[in-house]
Amino acid sequence: MSFPFELQKGIFSLDDHDNIREKFTRADQEFGTTNTNQIQPNGAEIDCGEFATIDDSSLNYGLFQDYNQCLAEESLFSKSQPRQQQQQISDYGLLDYPQCNVASPSLEACLEEIAKFGQVPNETKHVGVVKKSKAYPFSLASLELLNNYGTGFRRLTGERIVQQVDRVGINAKDHRRSSTEEILRIAGARFIQSALPTSHPFEGSFSGMSNEESKDVELVELLLASAEKVGLQQHESAARLLNLCENLCSNTGNPVQRVVYYFCEALRERIDRETGRFASKDSGKLAHQTLDINKAIPMIMQDPPDASKLAFHRGLPFSQAEKVAAALTIAENVAPAKKLHVIDLRIGFGIHWTALMQALASQNSFPIELLKITAIGTAASKHSIEEAGKWMSNFAYAMKIPLSFNVVMLQDIISSPESEGAFEVEGDETLAVYSSYGLSRLIPQPNQLETLMRAIRALNPRVMVVTEVESSQNSSAFFTRFIETLFYYGASFDCLEVSMKPDDTNRVVFESLYCGAAIRNIVAAEGEERVIRNVKVQVWRAFFARFGMEEIALSQSSIEQAKLVAINILQQCGNNSCTFEMDGKCLIMGWKGTPLHSLSAWRFLN
Repeated sequence: MSFPFELQKGIFSLDDHDNIREKFTRADQEFGTTNTNQIQPNGAEIDCGEFATIDDSSLNYGLFQDYNQCLAEESLFSKSQPRQQQQQISDYGLLDYPQCNVASPSLEACLEEIAKFGQVPNETKHVGVVKKSKAYPFSLASLELLNNYGTGFRRLTGERIVQQVDRVGINAKDHRRSSTEEILRIAGARFIQSALPTSHPFEGSFSGMSNEESKDVELVELLLASAEKVGLQQHESAARLLNLCENLCSNTGNPVQRVVYYFCEALRERIDRETGRFASKDSGKLAHQTLDINKAIPMIMQDPPDASKLAFHRGLPFSQAEKVAAALTIAENVAPAKKLHVIDLRIGFGIHWTALMQALASQNSFPIELLKITAIGTAASKHSIEEAGKWMSNFAYAMKIPLSFNVVMLQDIISSPESEGAFEVEGDETLAVYSSYGLSRLIPQPNQLETLMRAIRALNPRVMVVTEVESSQNSSAFFTRFIETLFYYGASFDCLEVSMKPDDTNRVVFESLYCGAAIRNIVAAEGEERVIRNVKVQVWRAFFARFGMEEIALSQSSIEQAKLVAINILQQCGNNSCTFEMDGKCLIMGWKGTPLHSLSAWRFLN
């Protein structure tokens, strides 16, 4: 099955913890080192060269002590959640999923990886293992998991060495600007070095960088230093560093400056929460630059979809690519059904169903007799869902597709999970379920998530298509969560920079209204208030297995259609940095190699 040409062009309307180390250490080969020094195998001396960028005597080592103590609880439900909920979830094995408990690597391993990706010549010796073990305030589980990365663990103390980046002017016309992720990696590598009292074979001078890029590296290092102090609850030092960051970042600058801006907001809010000043709302300079959300919300939320919504939809290649792939996957798995019933766990504005309608309308061999869409909502979202239903009905009428639209309240499903009556499924209907970021929103309410899955299992749909954020943002460890979120939104802002014009008001609204709010929730909030808890597909696999679900392969056609849509969108911008990779049977969509979204298909085993 293929989509109409207009759809292919994108015109249809509306790990684990080891990954963090890898992000920090995979410096781009373009910024390779120029010389190496020897590392003593006993760990007594490490020669690191010149590095670091900030001049603050309070920056003593502390972050990576906390960093190495972090247990990246890559499970759906963080240990920070109530004990009763944890007990219920652990009954079906989510908390003890082996791949969900990933320990931090030793700092020696971090440095070794930096050397590898920095193209250090072969004569550099490998870091040796510290023979004499020491006692550290880790839990037994932490020590057991850390053992996977080798014994030998050394706590570093002392002041950070702080110097400026050596800036070498280059011809701007001949220079390829580094991506946001590259800037983050370089800054992270330098930040690791700044924890050491001496030097290491990773050159601190990046001669291939422009003046703006070197300033961006320094800005990110300031942000990381701020996060360190926040994690250690050294609020005064963190606030001083944030003041420096806020003088250099801007919500209208380049992608690095913009993403740092919103992370500064988040760190500032976390400080206010921890010091009891959260109600003050005063964030210094940032308060004057923040977009007036009260003016933005009416522009975004008005129905039917306006130019602003269409700009979001058309400007984000992943938005269209994943919807095309999902629609085609559903159509392929329900064929040759003439009556199709789709349950949507998070319908939003309903734009994604235009893709399915066009796919169904193009089927000449078995024309659709009825398309029934049931949206699951809450009392707060009922009105907007009903408005989306009206808009979709008009679109279906134009496509000559008979459409029935219904809304089912989530509370009704929770109260009677084994009953099919709420969904009004007829015997001659072929059932499919679509979840576009609908499951992750229920992670903070594990009882509701489990009940919903039992209700779906009772319906036994032909296929369930799931799209989720491919990032580990549910760790109970603050710094782990901070880094995962930083790299995720760094790549996202890089994508927005390419796909939407710099002066596009819609981009500013999207970054502030959606990205900024999400960053603040992930970074600043804890406990029940932290409602954004994204996890990677490997965690969803373990979760779905508990309900007797089997992952099924996506067709090559659906994958190629998704690629084609993304390529056509980005060609208009003169850039094609989308990446499509397979993780088993799951499609991972990313930007310049950074995973951002996952799309997978499932069915229930009898």
